[in-house]
This record gives sequence, structure tokens and C-alpha cells, in this order.
Amino acid sequence: MTTDTQRPRPGTAILRTALRRNIGAMAWGTLLMGLYQAGETAFPIALGLIVEHTMRDGRSLQALALSIGALAVIITTVSLSWRFGMRILQKANTTEAHRWRVKVAACGLQPVARDVDLKSGEVLTIATEDADQTADIIEVVPLLISSLVAVLVAAVALGLADIRLGLLVIVGTVAILSILSVMSRRIGSSTQEQQARVARAGAKVADLITGLRPLHGFGGNHAAFRSYRKVSTEAKHQSITVAKVNGAYAGTALALNAVLAGAVTLTAGWLAFEGRITIGELVMAVGLAQFIMEPLKLFSEMPKYVMIARASAARMALVLSAPPVMTPGSERPSPGGDLEIDCVRHGTLTDLKFQVKAGEFVAIAPYQPRAAADLAAVLAVRVPPAAYEGTVRIGGRALADLSVEAVREHMLVNPYDGEIFAGTLRTNIDPSGTSRTVPDAVGASMLTDVVALHREGLDYGVRDRGANLSGGQRQRLSLARALAADTDVLVLHDPTTAVDAVTEQLIARNVAELRRGRTTIVITSSPAFLDAADRVLVLDDGTITAEDTHRNLLARDQAYCSAVAR
Repeated sequence: MTTDTQRPRPGTAILRTALRRNIGAMAWGTLLMGLYQAGETAFPIALGLIVEHTMRDGRSLQALALSIGALAVIITTVSLSWRFGMRILQKANTTEAHRWRVKVAACGLQPVARDVDLKSGEVLTIATEDADQTADIIEVVPLLISSLVAVLVAAVALGLADIRLGLLVIVGTVAILSILSVMSRRIGSSTQEQQARVARAGAKVADLITGLRPLHGFGGNHAAFRSYRKVSTEAKHQSITVAKVNGAYAGTALALNAVLAGAVTLTAGWLAFEGRITIGELVMAVGLAQFIMEPLKLFSEMPKYVMIARASAARMALVLSAPPVMTPGSERPSPGGDLEIDCVRHGTLTDLKFQVKAGEFVAIAPYQPRAAADLAAVLAVRVPPAAYEGTVRIGGRALADLSVEAVREHMLVNPYDGEIFAGTLRTNIDPSGTSRTVPDAVGASMLTDVVALHREGLDYGVRDRGANLSGGQRQRLSLARALAADTDVLVLHDPTTAVDAVTEQLIARNVAELRRGRTTIVITSSPAFLDAADRVLVLDDGTITAEDTHRNLLARDQAYCSAVAR
């Protein structure tokens, strides 16, 4: 994958990017929502004018028809402006959220291009909830402006009736916003902490689901559940805190808005009683006092949503602005090239050195499982070249000089715990739908019996993580996917640990036949694969200690015989 060269991206920059990218939609949305709020404000003003006109000129059918027509125009304007304004804003909101989800997901899928101190579950939360809440800023700003329009129109209309009514609305609005802006800061900090704790709980769930079977195996499931309960409880308590703060904010906003509306109504009544405003102006003032609560409520809630958007944007910045742990090169390996490990030191690997010629089928027999995992991690580029000593060369070129895309296209490292995705057998084997070797891969991996069990064949539905498949079936499905990729270099790490011995023997022979002429490395202690390989490399204490065919090693190396014999 290509590394994003734009480094600094704080939360405020993310919000500015979102606003700049949607300036056109926001302008139209603001215009239409401002028209909606103006129409809503015009309704009580029109009623007041109608009452005033009726009381002054007497009853007139023509005047009544004109008044009804004017109200119909206002209602139509309100309905259409709201419908089309919200359609524009919500489309822009949804599109922008999708953009950020894709961007965060792309960063999460770059195992060597980003160094993010977040687990996969946390990245998932950021790519979903935080992306959505950040994109909400696109709706917040137009609604904030349109609400301000409504308040200003109401203040001007009331000020024309009596300057004291207009000043009361303006001063009251400023006071309300001043109080609520202080409270919104607490909401922002509390929400950010809540999002972090919920994300940690999500990450813990992901870890538990992934390791549920081994946890049951050694009895660690209860301790793991207690650990999750602790994290989940912390998230619950923080969510309750946020709910209390939000409730206090909403209650305060509602109370202050009601006080202002009541003050406007009482003041208008007193002015009408004193004869300083007319009955029509009183009707208008009372109507505006009731109406103004809606834009005031919306206006007073906007600071809260702005703080939430800022908190979510700051969390996205953790992923998007993470410094790179390596800068991939731009070169490509030679097709069908050799694989060379030259004096690599990493983890349990100590001065590891070997070479696999193009077209060879080599098995590596690790005496320590940790060494096998470290070797697989280095070959899969889950460990950046700068993090270990020595050099890995593919096709004669150092791994550090190759682009990540080129490495992935040339060499595939299939882990022993390959993920199975919800979909079908076919989409798991050939996600891109472009492989021409799917039937051969199915046959070589001995997945034919699974396909034959179901009348849908390769279109048989697979649940998330392969929940409706056995351990052996999942492992064979993962192997079929690796074989269908048909890469120049294929590295398999313990591909048949959950398969019976007879099936394993058949799979080993099939893989050797299918991969004939292609470079294949199998990290395993399986006698079937060791026997099928052209040669076996013994990995002990982090280095290669012996090299020969499987049968020769069995005949002369007692330690090897004890390690691999079953």
C-alpha cells in the first residue's frame, strides 16, 4: 500500500478539511435551512399582521383569502426548504463520514506503514462512530447559522414592535449561549474519555472472540471475562457520567429557553396592557415567544455537537497523524526470484541465515514455536526492516527497498490462524474474483469434501470467523485461499495443525504438486510436509543448525527425530 505523505493532521485540521470539502453543499443547505427558519418565524408575524389588519379594516373576504394565500405560501416554503435542505446536508454528511471511514480503514490496513498504539477494536470504533460524529459538523454549522437567522429575525420583528422586546431576545440569547458554552466544554472532555473507554472495551471483545478457543483450552476464559467486565464497567460508568452531563446540559438549555420565552410573553403582555403595542403586535410577540424556543433549543445544542465532533476528530487524528515506522521503497523484485535471509536478528532469531532458490519447495522445522512466529512476522513484513538486524532479500533486492504492494504481489505469507470472513466459500478463497486456480486450490487443500457436503457448493454461506465450520475446515479454507493467490513465493505457517494425519498427508503431496516450479516455504513440524519438501532446514535456538532431506535427518539426527516424529 502507498503511504500517505501528509503527516500532520490534528483534530482541528480534520474538521477544517471536512468543512472545506463540503463548502458547496453547506452553502446550499444553509440557504435552504435559513429560508426554513425565516418561514417559521414569518408565520407568527403573518398572524399578527392579519389580526392587526382585521381589527383595523374590519372583515373582508378578499383580505381573508389573501391572508390564507400568504399563510399557504409560508407553509409551502417551510416544507420544501426543510425537505431539500436536510437532503443536501445529510447526503454531504454521509459522504464525508464514508470518506473518513475509508481513510481510517486504509491506515489500519497498513501493518508496516503506521505505528498506532491502538488495538484493532479501537480502530474499528474510530472508523465508525468517530467518523460519523466528525462528519456531523457539516450539518451542525448550517443549522447553527439558520437558527441564528431565526433568532435575529424574531429579534428584529419584536424590536420593530417595541425596542425592549428585541433587546430582551438578544440579551437573553447571549446569556444562554454564554452559560451553555461553559457546560459544553465538560461534555467534550467527558465524551472523548467515553469514546476511548468504549473503544478499549470493543478491542477487548475482539481479543476475546479471537482467542476464545485457546482460552477454553487452558482454562483462562474466566480470567479473560473478568478482565473484560472490568473494562466494560469502566466504559459503563463513563457513559453514565456523559449521560448525566448531557442531561444537565439539555435541562439547563430547556429551562433557560423557557425563561426567555416567558419573559418575552410577559413583557409583551405588560406593554399591550400599557397600550404601547397593539393587539396584533401582542399576538405576534406571543407567537414568536413560543416559536423562538425551537431555534433557541437548536442553537443552544450546537456547542455540544461541536465539542463532540472535535473530540471524535482528535481521536481520528491518532490514526491519521501517526508517524510512519518505515518508508517503503519503490523497487520491485525479479519474477520468480530467490528468497534470502542474511544474518537476521529479531526476537528469538539469532544470526539466521539461509537461501531458497527459485522453484524450490523447502520446509523449515522449528524446535521452538516462538522462533517460527518471529520468522513468519519478518517475512510477512509485520516487522519493519529497521526493527531487526540483517537483511531479507526477495529476487535479489532488499526488503527495505521494495514497495509494500510489490512484496504482497510477489510473496504471500499465510498465517496459521488465517481469518475467515462472512460470505461464501468462494469469496473466502478468491476475494477479488480474479483467480483462475480456484478449482486446483480447492482440490489441493482437500476442501472438496466441504464443498460436496452442501448443494450450494462453493456458494455455501460462511458465517463471520467461520463459525459454522470446524477448525480443520477453516484451516483448509485458509490454505485454499493462499494457493489460489498463486504468488511467486508462498510461505505457509503450520497449515494443517487441525487436520487429521491421513488428510494432512494428501494435502502435503497436493501442495507440492500444485506448487511445482514455484518457490514454496512451509514452516512446520508436520512429517508429511517435511517429507514432501525438497530439503528441510532445522531452526533451533534462532538459527539454522541442520539441512538435509527429511528422511536423511530422521536417520542420523536423534534430536530431529524426537522433535518431528508423531
